[in-house]
Amino acid sequence: MSFDASARNFILDAFGKSVDKEKYVVEKSNPSQRVLTPKGEEFRARQFAGVRKGSEVYIKSDIASLIEASEHLP
Repeated sequence: MSFDASARNFILDAFGKSVDKEKYVVEKSNPSQRVLTPKGEEFRARQFAGVRKGSEVYIKSDIASLIEASEHLP
């Protein structure tokens, strides 16, 4: 899955997130706090794949993260 920059930024903004100068996804209200994956990994905006429904579980776009996220689908 991939997003162009405007779609990615729209989605992140809707969840109160932004991108810092190093291109990591961060909390909009606290830019020094980077957003983490379920495994506790920081990730850059280009690695953003989505947010799992019903939560704020952020998914990286690497194959292992996508497989793991698919295991939680209904």
